[in-house]
Formats: sequence, C-alpha cells, structure tokens
Amino acid sequence: MSELAAARVQVIGRVQGVWFRASTQEEAARLSLAGWVRNMPDGNVEAFFQGPRDLVEKAIAWCHHGPPLARVTEVRVQWVEPDDDAAEFQVRY
Repeated sequence: MSELAAARVQVIGRVQGVWFRASTQEEAARLSLAGWVRNMPDGNVEAFFQGPRDLVEKAIAWCHHGPPLARVTEVRVQWVEPDDDAAEFQVRY
C-alpha cells in the first residue's frame, strides 16, 4: 500500500452539464478515496482526492477523460498536504 497523498485537481474543458461531478464521485467511491468535487464559476470542475497515492493517481488519470459526454482539454494537478477532516467523497454545490 502506498503512502497517504492528496491532490487538488482542476479539470478544464466541456465538463459541466455532462455528469462529471456524479461520475467523479462514483469513481472516487470505487477507489475508496476521500474528498470532494464541485463546479466552478468559470465552467471548469475542481476536485480534491485523498487516499493511497497510487489510487489518487488513478483518479487523476480518470479525470483526463471523465464521463462519455465530457471533453477534457486540460488537467492541472497540485499535490497538497492530506486533510485530517477529509471524509467520504462528496459532491459540493
């Protein structure tokens, strides 16, 4: 098992109105990750993933394509300190 890691991810492209948040939540649950996902006012999506580093990396890799209707043009990743308050993965509104 790899060390605990956390990443803040910006997903850029056609990522709102295509079930990106719900699909991200499903993928994070499948990987047993903590964190959240939310739409941003600029039309992009932001997510925070926390868990074993190899699983966080899998979630980030998934973000490069997202759900079928999404058209991702860029993914920006910032590795951050794990959050002691991070719990079950949720969609933020």
